[in-house]
Amino acid sequence: MAKFLYVYHGSGKMPTDEAERKAATDAWTGWYGKLGSAVVDGGNPVGMSKMVLPGGKVENNGGSNPTAGYTIVEAKDIDDAVAKAKDCPILMDPAFSVEIAPIIEMM
Repeated sequence: MAKFLYVYHGSGKMPTDEAERKAATDAWTGWYGKLGSAVVDGGNPVGMSKMVLPGGKVENNGGSNPTAGYTIVEAKDIDDAVAKAKDCPILMDPAFSVEIAPIIEMM
């Protein structure tokens, strides 16, 4: 099985209401449960990023497509990884997306 990186893109804003946080946590827990042992690293949400550009210029805007978090999964191939991502709870919000890339083992 190969490993794939899911990079979640969107606002990166966490729900502030307790009921919304619980619903989000329950949705993620359910999805991870469905994926089972395919989840190598459940990952975490991330905060707003900074971008370092050529020449050392720094932008504080999080980039053109802000990263909201990540997960690492195992799958047979990229099509299997895509199929697994289709039920990701983050996709309930049309402002979010999941970018999927194979992790290339160097050693």
